[in-house]
Parts: sequence; C-alpha cells; structure tokens
Amino acid sequence: MVDSPFHNGRGAGALFAGLFLLSGTAGAAVADFVRELTPGGELALTSDYIYRGVSESDGHVAAQGDLHLSTPGGAFLGTWASSRDAELEPGATAALEVYLGHRFALGSTWGATLIARSHYYLSANSYEPADDYQEIAAALNYLDSWSVSITCIPNALRYWFSARLSREPAWVADTSGQWALGKGFLLTAGAGYYRSQGPDSGIDRATGYGYGNAGIAWEHGAWRLDAGYFVTQEAARRLSPYPIAEHKLAGTVSLRF
Repeated sequence: MVDSPFHNGRGAGALFAGLFLLSGTAGAAVADFVRELTPGGELALTSDYIYRGVSESDGHVAAQGDLHLSTPGGAFLGTWASSRDAELEPGATAALEVYLGHRFALGSTWGATLIARSHYYLSANSYEPADDYQEIAAALNYLDSWSVSITCIPNALRYWFSARLSREPAWVADTSGQWALGKGFLLTAGAGYYRSQGPDSGIDRATGYGYGNAGIAWEHGAWRLDAGYFVTQEAARRLSPYPIAEHKLAGTVSLRF
C-alpha cells in the first residue's frame, strides 16, 4: 500500500499551512485592488431631462446623480439615476442605469472607451410590459474636447407615437464637443442620429431621426452650469412616446465630487 502523506498528520499540516499562505496572498491582492479604487460622482439639477432628442421629464425639472468607482488601469463601474415624469411611459417615477466599462489610452491626447449599460425604469406600471433595455457603446475621445460614439441597443423599445409595438435593434451615432472661451466659459455642441431597424414597410418599418444641441457652459472648481438650445427632427414622434425637444431651451447645474 502506498503511504499517504497525510497518514501521520505532517502532510495535512503542510497543506493547511499552504492554503493559509495562499489565502493570505489572495486577501492581500484583493485589499490592494480595493485600495486602488477611486470613488467619484456627480449631482445635477436640470430644467428638462432631454436624452437623444426627447424629454423624459416632459419639460419639468429633474434631479440626477451618478456614483462610480474607477481603477488606475482604466476600468470603471457605477450607477446613474434621474427623476422623470410618471405620466409618461411606462409610468415610472425614476430611471436607473448601471454601467461597466474600460478606458484605453491611445497616446497623450487620444483615448477610447468601451461601456455596457443596463437601463431600468423604477416603479413602472406593473400591468404593462417592462421598458428596460441594455446597450453597448464604443467611443473615441480627444482630450476632454471632442468625442464620437456608436451605440448598439439590441432590445430597443419601438413605439408608433404613444402605442407600443415591439422590440427592435437600434443604433445610435453621436458626437459632442466643447471648446474653451476663457475665464471658465466653454462653447458646447452635439449632434446624433437614432436608427431603429425593422421591415421595409408598415408602421414598424426601419426609420430614424436626427437631433442636436448648441450652448454655453461655465465651470468653477467642481461646479458647472450649462445652458443649451435643443432641436430634434419630427420623425422622432413616430418612434418615441416622449415629447421631442423641438426648439427647446434647457439648463443644468452640476457638482462633481
């Protein structure tokens, strides 16, 4: 019979000692990782919650907040939330977004970002199907001045005005920029196009709409004040149950921490 190394207890003691050392090393690695995490966030108050050319607050004030953790290597995760008008579909009082991503440095001035988001409507009408959706986006950035991104939404909600039809894949292309004017002032602008897939004809056919904004911002320390003018194509009414930002003025005050 082959003698077991644990027969006299010495082998077992060595095994437990090894496991203890291994667990200690793993624990130290986890502790080091946690110490490297950098928390951050933002609180904001906006006169109108406008997103991709439509308003989810129906022109009313909305409170918003973001909390996130990031690592020196570029990974980050967080959550973002906003109040909204409960009279709009799907009857939710707030929206919550959970996200996870990674930033890649492409030299001293350029960078790229990959991010996955899951969007939820809180306290929505329980007698209606959920409007929650997920998306993944890739962005290219130049310093803090300009960015362009492509977003894929595999399960986007499709409406015909206020009537819900189905879920269809959708794509979003957008770009935004800001340029310093001096003394904390910045000129801001953005444009995008939302494209919903579908059949070649019928009310649920493939279609899309464009949107954009231009404005001015002022930064002082951690505070920022934005004022902008928003426009959206009429075609957005056929895709979304929300009011479109048609020649709309809106402002936001935010605090980063």
